[in-house]
Amino acid sequence: MSIAKTYIPKETEEKWYSYWLQHGFFKSVPDEREPYTIVIPPPNVTGVLHMGHMLNNTIQDVLVRRARMKGKNACWVPGTDHASIATEAKVVAMLKERGISKKDLTREEFLTYAWEWKEKYGGIILEQLKKLGASCDWDRTKFTMDESLSEAVIDTFIHLYKKGLIYRGIRMINWDPQGKTAVSDEEVIRKEVNQKLYYIRYAVKSESQVSPEVGKSERQKDFSDANSLLSDSRTSGLSDSPGFLTIATTRPETIMADAAICINPNDERYLHLHGKKVYIPLINREIPVILDDYVTMDFGTGCLKVTPAHDLNDYELGQRHNLPVIDILNDDGTLNEKAQILVGEDRFAARKKIAVLLEEAGVLEKVEEYKSQVGFSERTNAVIEPKLSMQWFCKMGEMAKPALDYVLNGEIKLIPEKFVNTYRHWMENVRDWNISRQLWWGQQIPAWYLPTGEFVIAKNAEEALKEAQLKNPEYTAANLTQDEDVVDTWFSSWLWPISVFDGFKDPDNADINYYYPTNDLVTAPEILFFWVARMIMAGHEFRGEVPFRNVYLTGIVRDKQGRKMSKQLGNSPDPLDLIAQYGADGVRVGMLLCSPAGNDLMFDESYCKQGSGFANKIWNAFKLVKGWEVDESLSNPNGVAIEWFANRFNQALTEIEANFAQYRLSEALMDTYKLVWDDFCAWYLEMIKPAYQHPIDKATYAATIQFFENILKVLHPFMPFLTEELWHDELFGERSETDCCIVAQLPAIGEINSRLLNETELVKDLVTNIRNTRKTKQISDKEPLELFVKSNSGINYGQYEAIIARLGNISKFESVADKVEGAINFLASTDEFYIPFSEEIDPVAECAKLKKEQEYLLGFLKSVNAKLGNERFMANAKPEIIEVEQKKKADAEAKLTIIEENLAALAC
Repeated sequence: MSIAKTYIPKETEEKWYSYWLQHGFFKSVPDEREPYTIVIPPPNVTGVLHMGHMLNNTIQDVLVRRARMKGKNACWVPGTDHASIATEAKVVAMLKERGISKKDLTREEFLTYAWEWKEKYGGIILEQLKKLGASCDWDRTKFTMDESLSEAVIDTFIHLYKKGLIYRGIRMINWDPQGKTAVSDEEVIRKEVNQKLYYIRYAVKSESQVSPEVGKSERQKDFSDANSLLSDSRTSGLSDSPGFLTIATTRPETIMADAAICINPNDERYLHLHGKKVYIPLINREIPVILDDYVTMDFGTGCLKVTPAHDLNDYELGQRHNLPVIDILNDDGTLNEKAQILVGEDRFAARKKIAVLLEEAGVLEKVEEYKSQVGFSERTNAVIEPKLSMQWFCKMGEMAKPALDYVLNGEIKLIPEKFVNTYRHWMENVRDWNISRQLWWGQQIPAWYLPTGEFVIAKNAEEALKEAQLKNPEYTAANLTQDEDVVDTWFSSWLWPISVFDGFKDPDNADINYYYPTNDLVTAPEILFFWVARMIMAGHEFRGEVPFRNVYLTGIVRDKQGRKMSKQLGNSPDPLDLIAQYGADGVRVGMLLCSPAGNDLMFDESYCKQGSGFANKIWNAFKLVKGWEVDESLSNPNGVAIEWFANRFNQALTEIEANFAQYRLSEALMDTYKLVWDDFCAWYLEMIKPAYQHPIDKATYAATIQFFENILKVLHPFMPFLTEELWHDELFGERSETDCCIVAQLPAIGEINSRLLNETELVKDLVTNIRNTRKTKQISDKEPLELFVKSNSGINYGQYEAIIARLGNISKFESVADKVEGAINFLASTDEFYIPFSEEIDPVAECAKLKKEQEYLLGFLKSVNAKLGNERFMANAKPEIIEVEQKKKADAEAKLTIIEENLAALAC
């Protein structure tokens, strides 16, 4: 084909993605090759592509494409997560638009609508990933509610129940009033919020008082008794008056659920309250004062209201002191009848209204601004409500130990390693997992309840009946009722690396034996525990081995102000808009340029612009090379330049490989970027390109085409579309249908001539100095210059004369033994160079230049000497690193000697 004048990403992307699919390049089946396997972190079926997905899947695609080009059998398994809470909310909203309420539907009817929604919207995000270039094996696409995956979930539940690791009990759980379901500890996001701290007076019951009489109207009881009980305290104005005590709370709407006031037994301020009782304001219910050293004496007033139904710590206090549990909240966060007042009000509306009632009753002492951590639902962003509830739990302690050992002994590597300590802390302090959710969308818990209140665990209704009849042969199917709840979504996704290969139903099948354990997992640190750790537990429990070898933890995508990207802030660009503007390759490069592993990346659209500019640079370089005419009669004058770039390519390939081995993808990309932009385009092509309208020799042309082909291979994992487009250009000759860049083998690292590389760097430094001299002295680039060298390094400059002459426009280049008088001089390494100049040199300006360079070198030498004088550095650094530092010192000292001589000659 003939290359277009300009690069048009949209045309290229659509063409080559279809081509790859058509020829099955993404497809993987077990064979004799080494497998390379990644399972995608399944995005929510409700999701659309955001910047976090872009980063995560770009990294996965780079790793998969690179493995494919290394001759491995690369398998990237895609899929989606059924996302119980989020999807159910979407379906309820859809039904509401149709005038249908969930409560008017049977479970089966609701699930019919849910599957309808899933089929219509559930595949959007996977289609969007294709725009990015994701080379997943789409034939293997899985969904966590596929029949086989759901069956695996039920089998897992039964297995763990029989082992005694799953149990049912009443516990304090995290309740999401918006989703109307329990959520796990890991799904609670703690945020610092501005609140108010309410100081409320509780009347202390005197010895002579009796409880307020029954029969008064509610409103009378709310205020009249409180007023009489507190008449003495108002006159004193002292918080520690014997007539009342003061508590501080951020949740005044829960005082109706108070079961006690707790004080520290060692708090001398409240010795008079030992054994006393107080009245809850507004409802005047009598509660005891209890003693427990849990209370911090110097926090708040030192008096703690104990509300066992609405706070985990209070619940534990209540258990120790046998306090009643009074739950005043409905599942939707409104107050119920047990609150006695403000029944039906939302908890936050009730908070405002009760503050007014307390003030009217004269029992609100003061209100202060206060900051504290509040838990929010990760799914709905509703404020979490601690709630006592009958739930299903999975014991984690037994499974956590081997999962921790895998990481500590290095069988699984967390990248970066800084997350190992976080992982260790979580695993050593693991809590039982609340696995039940009060939803319909998901795998229904396989528990059937009997008329006696007992239950049986079974795979289906038929097996449940058999189990029930072992208890009572008279039972029929009508006597059994299945648990309404579903299991937590994570209870299906923790099985993902096994279930996607059908490893539960057929644990010895060809796929699971070939692809498992997988190689790399790419995910976010915030799900390290409640997904990554649990997959490791499941891998050990069900396969007796790790599910993956390496876990690459990405950072959070933030804007350039450091804020997390979110819809609420409006600071997150639409990834598809970015792809439309800059091309998929430009966006991929832009994302990776600013994404070191495990560290947050400060995304700016300018990175995508830079990526797009890089694509155009490659395109234009290709056009330049393709536009040259070849004269086979010409000899090759570019042997040194060709040899240099071949060695530089091998050196860069070594650096790229080393960075990939350490999962430093951002650094690997930057090495590739510099190799192409700087070494190939800015130096090599300039060294060898023929004069305007002149031909190039055949040997140089052939070498350059080979270099370009190898560059395309190295670039392909980062920029798949551009490289595939250029790969098929006629410049490389005719290719077969399957001779594609996507499956081309990456170049092998060849020998590296370090001397040649070091000397060429000095030559490049020399050329840069020549160009700077032209600029500062306003000498035209077209004007040839003479150049003399007083060599102190022993380099044979004659070997590089052709390069120096071409790049510096040098008409004469000779070696001299002494300084050249009346010439502009500069240093390149320790060698002195002179350019004769007809104008008189300003000695003051020359002195200033030399002194500035001297000052820099003295500072540089100081830092090098400090490093070499550091015992710890000298003891731990590799010999080659120490050798580099010693050479830096020697070069700096040699340059300083020359500068001092020049300063003396100028009498500075």
